[in-house]
Amino acid sequence: MKLRDLQRRAVDAVLEGTVALAYGKPGWLVRRRRFGDGPPGDMRGKVAIVTGATRGIGLAAAKGLARCGATVVLGCRDKMGRGEAARAEVQRAVSRAEVEVLELDVSSLDSVRQFARQVAVGFPAVHALVHNAGVLEKARRLSVDGVELTFATNVLGGFALTRALRRQLEAGRGRIVNVTSGGMYARRLEVGDPMWERRAFDGVKAYAETKRAQVVLSEQWGEHLAATGITSNAMHPGWVDTPGVAEALPRFRRVMKPLLRDGEGGADTIVWLAASDEVRGVTGQLFFDREPRRTHVLPWTRATADERQALWELCERLARYGAPWET
Repeated sequence: MKLRDLQRRAVDAVLEGTVALAYGKPGWLVRRRRFGDGPPGDMRGKVAIVTGATRGIGLAAAKGLARCGATVVLGCRDKMGRGEAARAEVQRAVSRAEVEVLELDVSSLDSVRQFARQVAVGFPAVHALVHNAGVLEKARRLSVDGVELTFATNVLGGFALTRALRRQLEAGRGRIVNVTSGGMYARRLEVGDPMWERRAFDGVKAYAETKRAQVVLSEQWGEHLAATGITSNAMHPGWVDTPGVAEALPRFRRVMKPLLRDGEGGADTIVWLAASDEVRGVTGQLFFDREPRRTHVLPWTRATADERQALWELCERLARYGAPWET
């Protein structure tokens, strides 16, 4: 191993030992020096879908993918309002960017199905699918399908969309990128009461549990799709100053704002996973700042094989997939 690589790993280990520095702006400023200034890969002629793309990390990811040359499909709840505004912002940031806007509410299975059908008509191959849409709710609410809204948005919608777009992902040897959160490190996989029916609802804990579930599903998709050429990886963006953080965690943002990353710093690994030749064929891993990371720091957060299988079966049952989901 070269001396430079040893030095890099030593610095990275020091940063990882200090969460605020690693997850915040200081960690990003140190690590980005080795990434270079240009796009991490060439996606000209390729299609990248980003959910939750109207602001924050999703919008930054859309800009980054457009800089790589991809045709970027923005999945947005408010197509005519925020969706078109996001398209305009991407095109201002990246001249001649090709951007499509399609309506998508990932908490609604009907909306997911309609979105997948529109994608299938317009794009026979999908090369990157970024599951970025997410919510952190203050009170327990149900989706239109009767599923707890945090789980419906952060877990079930992405599961259903991946299944619905499988044919297009196979055609493009697509890369699935699941945007999780460092908060998942403090929670274990919850399959006993994932909808918070028997527990007093805690929005932050519910969010962290769904982010843990995302990582598990990302690994499972990597296993299920191994023979298809599709890869599935998760990433966490660190601590990023986004509108979502300002709304859901105002006190945290007020205290930590000087240390928070910007959207570009949060989205960088998303774009790298979608575009870079460095991760061609890599699947089932968790990344942060372009490095593979461990999925557990606390032993008690590890799930059993039965619990992991229970999550998969729950998502299958809730998504009600089968013939109606074929596109």
